[in-house]
Formats: sequence, structure tokens, C-alpha cells
Amino acid sequence: MICYLDSSVVLRYLFQEPNPLKEWKKLQIGFSSQLLRLECLRTIDRLRLARRLSSQEVSVRLEGLNVIFSHLDFLPLTPHVLTRAEQSHPVPVGSLDSIHLATALLWREKHGEVFKFATHDEELGLAARAYGFETLGIDSIA
Repeated sequence: MICYLDSSVVLRYLFQEPNPLKEWKKLQIGFSSQLLRLECLRTIDRLRLARRLSSQEVSVRLEGLNVIFSHLDFLPLTPHVLTRAEQSHPVPVGSLDSIHLATALLWREKHGEVFKFATHDEELGLAARAYGFETLGIDSIA
């Protein structure tokens, strides 16, 4: 299975939180925006600074994150992506989610390949569905 991943999917898996992506082990090709790297690394650093992660826990999480990153392809944050992210969407989304959507949309336009869009963020999942993506990770969206 080919899948675009947002940071909510990676972080839930990394931190072994409840209800991780059911299809995680079925991923053959995973890709995302470079934004995912930034979001995941900032989350770990923010937790460290808030003293919610010990030095040992930070080390373990960074090691796990590096393993996950080694299996993903990252698409660059280009001016073209940012210009697309500035445009309106069929449903409301925040700035970072707009960058994820723009990255996935431009990749689909360029390659024409079908892939799934994985997120645990309901707002982003609704927007992805509005663009015709099959979504994973949002069980409550009908």
C-alpha cells in the first residue's frame, strides 16, 4: 500500500498511544512533506523542554523516529507547494494541514498514482476526502 502520512500518524505510533493506524504494517511505500520531520522533532523537543520526557526517553523516541524516517520518502517544501497551500480549500484547514494537502495534491497531479492519505486529524481527513483521497486513521468520519 502507498500512503501519504501526516505527523499525527507517526507520533501516535512512535509514542505507542491508543488506536494507532491499523494499516501501519501494510505500508509498502510511505511518503510525506518535509514538514512531517519538523513537526515530529519539534514535538519531542517541546516535551523535553516541558520535562515530560527524560533524556533517556528523548533518546529512545529520536532513535525510533530515525527508524521510521529511514522508511519514508520526504517531499521538499518548495515555493510551488507553499503557493498551492495558500489557496482556498473546500473545508477549513490550518496552515500546516494546508501544506500537507498541497504536497499530496501536487504529488498526485505530477505522478497520477493512487495512494491513501493517513491522518488521525479529523479536519485534515475531511479535507483530504473532499479532494478525493481515500483516508486512513479517521474511523469516525463517515
